[in-house]
Amino acid sequence: MGSLPSQLEYTPMSHHMSILQEVTGESSVEGRLVRSYKRSFNGFAARLTESERERVAGKKYPLVYGDVFNESLVQDDFDSLVSYINSTRSPQGSVLKTEAFFNQTAPTVASFSSRGPNIIAVDLLKPDVSAPGVEILAAYIPLISPSEEESDKRRVKYSVLSGTSMACPHVAGVAAYIKTFHPEWSPSVIKSAIMTTAWPMNDNTTGFESTDVLASTEFASGAGHVDPIAAINPGLVYELDKSDHIAFLCGLNYTSKTLQLIAGEAVTCSGKTLPRNLNYPSMSAKLYDSNSSFTVTFKRTVTNLGTPNSTYKSKIILNRGAKLSVKVTPSVLSFKRVNEKQSFTVTVSGNNLNRKLPSSANLIWSDGTHNVRSVIVVYIGDYS
Repeated sequence: MGSLPSQLEYTPMSHHMSILQEVTGESSVEGRLVRSYKRSFNGFAARLTESERERVAGKKYPLVYGDVFNESLVQDDFDSLVSYINSTRSPQGSVLKTEAFFNQTAPTVASFSSRGPNIIAVDLLKPDVSAPGVEILAAYIPLISPSEEESDKRRVKYSVLSGTSMACPHVAGVAAYIKTFHPEWSPSVIKSAIMTTAWPMNDNTTGFESTDVLASTEFASGAGHVDPIAAINPGLVYELDKSDHIAFLCGLNYTSKTLQLIAGEAVTCSGKTLPRNLNYPSMSAKLYDSNSSFTVTFKRTVTNLGTPNSTYKSKIILNRGAKLSVKVTPSVLSFKRVNEKQSFTVTVSGNNLNRKLPSSANLIWSDGTHNVRSVIVVYIGDYS
């Protein structure tokens, strides 16, 4: 790896600063940074009070708190590590076998991960899913140093990185993995399989509920955490074709000129299709009045990719004490053959929604073997 510069000034990345702001509750955290500190991968040093240390105890963030507070190393061990790095021009380390342990709160969404709702297509839930994206061992470009500082002359082939750019390759890899088993599946079928088989995320927040109220909601995790093995055999899928996407864009009032650029051909919108009726694996609707009662419907069609002569029964599970009434019509779907399609309608009603948190539920279609889960979200406000 080479040696670290003796006095390296640095500037933490934006998501690091965001985490430090959450920990301290301060908007300006420059005074908390420890300068002239030998930068570690994806980390920096910061001064924390005893109560702030307690708040982050046991939680993992892409930070190194250096000679003031360190989450992974006790002070003596940290001092020994720094002493060793300073003692040689070529410090070396060993990567030992990891030890797996069960964490009741995992997985949770990192505080620097972008949150929904979708501000363009407000009735289309975003994000779609979550995937591993914190402290990922990844290939690294040799043109810059791992600290991204000009004074740092090190060059490495791999580094430990965090961010959406780490989660995205995981999902791409899952899609490629599914494609090896089902080369005939379209992108929309693969996406549906990933979303409807994802793990429901733990409702625990990151510990900073006052500043991260959406952390435990679908606006942070989407349909849930990807499960590659389950996605190989989803049972039912929500399939989309070109005409579905065009109808969706027509519902968003795209002009004929713009639609032609996207579709590659002349398009005429016929009628008004509600964007929420796009045959998507999740269901979402934005409402504009929190005090009145409401009723919204979602129309969906599923394709049987499981077994012939199968019967799926619907089940509704409300999340976070949501006061919603959800009806599925029909409540039972029977398939005689593979690739057969069946349609259904979901009707959601209620009143006096919480303006600070989305109300949500899970629709699960089960044949006793497959559990095809779709997230349903109804919300008010922009959560900005």
